[in-house]
Amino acid sequence: MGALALSVLTACDSVVSADQAYEQCSERARLAAQPRGQIGIGAGSAGPAARAELTITSDFIARRDPQVVYDTCFRNLTGAGPTRPLIL
Repeated sequence: MGALALSVLTACDSVVSADQAYEQCSERARLAAQPRGQIGIGAGSAGPAARAELTITSDFIARRDPQVVYDTCFRNLTGAGPTRPLIL
């Protein structure tokens, strides 16, 4: 039982690579800067079809600075500061 609890706690402490953190945190910062949406319209044998998708994050709603979102995210994932600047 003790070994299982230790392995679960260790898994929560995992650190991602700087490249993975850059990808994830850059995306989060972009969504903090502005929402993202898509609209699709088409027709098929079943008739016309449409779909819409809108992604709005709590960072955007709270008006958090994308640079601060990026920096905080990177530090949380890697335990260190960003290795590359944020490019929106």
